[in-house]
Amino acid sequence: MTTTVAVAGARGKLGRLVTSIVDELDGFELVAALDSTSPLSELDGADLVIDVTAPAVSPTIVEHAVAHGANVLVGTSGWSSARLTALRSRLVGTEQGVVVIPNFSLGSVVASSLAAVASRFFDSIEIVEAHRSSKVDSPSGTAVRTAELIAAARTRNGPVEAPHIDQRARGQQIASIPIHSMRLRGVVAKQDVVFGGNGETVTISHETIEPGDAYDAGIRLALPAARDARGLIVGLEQLVDLGITLPGAE
Repeated sequence: MTTTVAVAGARGKLGRLVTSIVDELDGFELVAALDSTSPLSELDGADLVIDVTAPAVSPTIVEHAVAHGANVLVGTSGWSSARLTALRSRLVGTEQGVVVIPNFSLGSVVASSLAAVASRFFDSIEIVEAHRSSKVDSPSGTAVRTAELIAAARTRNGPVEAPHIDQRARGQQIASIPIHSMRLRGVVAKQDVVFGGNGETVTISHETIEPGDAYDAGIRLALPAARDARGLIVGLEQLVDLGITLPGAE
């Protein structure tokens, strides 16, 4: 049985990659490719809607898709925990599913998951992330997800040490963890999670060099998962057997 797919944000870099993968995958058929000028009605009738747009419009696209009976794969960053909670409630009582993937890179998922495991052994933790200068939102969705995974893994430890949080240069706190964002030309995506201990530091780092190569496997994993999903699934780590248990993972 073929799953019909509509892609919102099809003209962007990630959108072009997603549409090319959908075009070549057996069992999926691209029936609509929307840009910023397209009416949302072009999504109607698709079995699966893929949203790779911008944080400001993503919730509207997801709501429209869910209201018209489609499952949704969200590759747009900027989904806060409050938005995700509302979306989870929205799906209660339906037979639909939404999969939200802050980062399609398998390497990024591994790095964030390792950071969650390491976080139980350190009370001083900060995240430094860098993306291209044109990226609108900060902190990145990946950094936010990493902080949430760390906080979930540290439920017995409590909040991390973050002194002088009144100073803006100390970073924005997400789940008690300071996050520092850089937006620079020449950068694709990079994240360092830095752990400080007595007389030592540990850094878990991930850098995306070529997005097309880095995101390909994650997109291919996410497509069938989104097609079959029920309820809300957050994070590529939910679709990958990492061989570890992440406390509090969605």
